[in-house]
Amino acid sequence: MNRRQGKWALVTGASAGIGLAFAERLAVEGMNLVLTARRLDRLEQLATRLRDSRNVSVEICRADFGEESGPAAVFEFTESKRIAVDLLVNNAGLGGYGEFRASDLRRQLDMVQLNCAAVVQVTHLYLPGMIVRGHGDIIITASAASFQPTPYIAVYGASKAFDLMFAEALAAEVARHGVRVCALCPGSTESEFHEIAGVPEEGRRHRVPAAPVVEAALRALDDGKTSVVPGAKDRWQINLQRLVSRRFVTRAAERVLRPPALR
Repeated sequence: MNRRQGKWALVTGASAGIGLAFAERLAVEGMNLVLTARRLDRLEQLATRLRDSRNVSVEICRADFGEESGPAAVFEFTESKRIAVDLLVNNAGLGGYGEFRASDLRRQLDMVQLNCAAVVQVTHLYLPGMIVRGHGDIIITASAASFQPTPYIAVYGASKAFDLMFAEALAAEVARHGVRVCALCPGSTESEFHEIAGVPEEGRRHRVPAAPVVEAALRALDDGKTSVVPGAKDRWQINLQRLVSRRFVTRAAERVLRPPALR
């Protein structure tokens, strides 16, 4: 029997990419949804489609997790609706590509807010209720970049390393309360991320669809794993890194990620 059917999931960053794929997959499994993102028009279209096609309840709440008030606004929304969130999908995120010294500082700080501070805040808001009920699931979207230093996406990679470590540490803390936590660490995935981050066209190749990434995350969660890297090639590369020094890995990454204008 599907243990998620009829329960409520909160998906952040639900308007595109992996967040959208989570919403679609969870609706297939019969979960009711609270969807949040900045783009209200996309949320409304998605909510209508899922209500009509999957016969689930869907609530939408426009919020900007790049603002400190964003997570609290969503929590107040679900509390006002008396919605008990059984699955929290921390998926909202931001990236940026290029030399750090030439980057916009505000964007770098926004990245830390969205990828790290907002994840901590929204998790801190919803976790106590899960512990009281004796069950609950949390997925935190990290990245294959979580496992190594990443020149030219330095802040992004560091923020995703934070997400991975946070998820795995939290999983150990809350397992005895019946709460499961899993970090999703995808490689290059079909989404708007690369365009928004300013990744050049050649760096947008070989992206995998978001749907199998989501399926891997839910399967890993059900199997009790605290992290998952969906792609076989990404897993191979991460395991290979353990055989050489971090300095070597970082230098190799610098050559691979170096912007075309600097080559």
